[in-house]
Amino acid sequence: MFRPPASARQEPAVPSSALSAPAVGYDPDAALLAAYAQGDAAAGAALTAQLAPRLLRYAARLLGDLAEAEDVTQDAMLRLWRIAPQWRAGEAKVSTWAYHVTANLCTDRLRRRRSRPGVALDQVAEPPDPGRGAEAGMIEADRAQALELALQALPDRQRQAVVLRHLEGLSNPEIAAILDTGIEAVESLIARGKRALTARLSGQRAALGYDDD
Repeated sequence: MFRPPASARQEPAVPSSALSAPAVGYDPDAALLAAYAQGDAAAGAALTAQLAPRLLRYAARLLGDLAEAEDVTQDAMLRLWRIAPQWRAGEAKVSTWAYHVTANLCTDRLRRRRSRPGVALDQVAEPPDPGRGAEAGMIEADRAQALELALQALPDRQRQAVVLRHLEGLSNPEIAAILDTGIEAVESLIARGKRALTARLSGQRAALGYDDD
């Protein structure tokens, strides 16, 4: 689905706003992107396998709609292939750039969605682990859906920061580069997002199968 084009095409230079992060060390993704730009299709396929599932998961968390998340991921990956020949290694991580583009694409879609009143969100629940048994699987699915609903209730920036930090495992400096803001602002977004999630989910502990201490 996210297969790269056979060869990189010449496109405008990498947007400077997406490369505002400090210089970074060796980035294996950048090495794959450079190889792809030189015509190595296998490098493009390897980078796709590494990056596309992460972008898809991130977009699905932000949008609450898997079909839209797939479209966003496709768009983000296509943009990456197009700027491959102009990529400046060492200025930012490829994954940071890709998350940044994905976040912007999701924000655009959310704005358009809000301009059309009455359009409902399709909630995406992660499938239960088949090895856990029926009851455990139902509880797992309920918890996943409750988290998705709680995430969708957060303001966009808080949701982005919380997902990147606690579900994608990125560092605060990486998140600051992706969201084009400062580290202190990221810390504040995460703290406020976590408080809101805790408040929303605390009344559902029994229903979600958590034992009270």
